[in-house]
Amino acid sequence: MTRPGDVPPDFLDRLRPICLGLPEAYEEPAWVGVRWRIRKRTFAHLLTVDPDHQMAYARAAGTDEPICVLTFRSPVDEIHALLAHGDPFFKPDWGADVLGMVVDDETDWDEVSELLTESYCRLAPRKLVVRVAASTPG
Repeated sequence: MTRPGDVPPDFLDRLRPICLGLPEAYEEPAWVGVRWRIRKRTFAHLLTVDPDHQMAYARAAGTDEPICVLTFRSPVDEIHALLAHGDPFFKPDWGADVLGMVVDDETDWDEVSELLTESYCRLAPRKLVVRVAASTPG
């Protein structure tokens, strides 16, 4: 297992308020990188990919350089739409509802917030989803 320092601290600083602002969400080290969970379900996972050791991520992202990637859950139709736009999105080789994106200095953090809130809502119990919906403006 690696430590949270394996991902850029500024990316963690951007993700923590998004993820930990969701009801009962918590952060923990993953087998590599950091993940955020609701109950025992992972709704977001951030890691730095070394292509020599994490080939599935690097191959899916189309790179042979170390990169930081975020994976999360999304409806299949939305995955297809995001993949049609291409960069920074990619489809990992597992899970029909899993989507990945490369995180870098060009990342749209408002979009990330929306995507991770949706990922959380796909996995959270209904009573927690209702709390998210009640706190969302509009």
